[in-house]
Amino acid sequence: MRATMHLSSGQQGTSMVELLVTLVILAFGLLGVAIMQSKMQVGTIESFQRAQGVVLLEDMSARISANGANASSYVLIAPVGTGDSQPDDCSGQPAGAPKDICEWSLALKGAAELQSSAKVGAMVGGRGCIELIQAPDLTQGVCQPGIYRVTVAWQGLHKTAPSALTCAAGMYGDDSNRRAISVRVAVGMPGCS
Repeated sequence: MRATMHLSSGQQGTSMVELLVTLVILAFGLLGVAIMQSKMQVGTIESFQRAQGVVLLEDMSARISANGANASSYVLIAPVGTGDSQPDDCSGQPAGAPKDICEWSLALKGAAELQSSAKVGAMVGGRGCIELIQAPDLTQGVCQPGIYRVTVAWQGLHKTAPSALTCAAGMYGDDSNRRAISVRVAVGMPGCS
């Protein structure tokens, strides 16, 4: 008997072309994963900055509410925080609005957390504004509370729709880089009738 060898018509391995196509597809997939990871990192930083902004917003709102009789002394002409003229030590400031604003400015600059000597405890370029929305009216029978807007602004990492809030407008280059959140604080008048 004679042994015969039959070659099957099926494939006997992978060709170099198939291997290269597989490597190209794998490379594009890994590139996509790297881009997604980068965008997730930016999103994480943006959400951290917003969370810090909310904390600082609530801090100043609570300070104004606690000192309601002098709420009008918290109104600011220019934003505090990054680039302001507030001192780095608030111990010499008188109690009340001056000290509260000084401490808020330090918090906006990130002084709550240091890495080496760099202040990293807040958002990038943090600034705060306090403006009067409605003046209090103690007239008998009117008793209109004072309403103040507290705003925290910072520099975002990517462009988005510009905020309608005016706090720190133009201080971050293109306003589509500026993020801003605000809250209104109504200061009641318990003795008014």
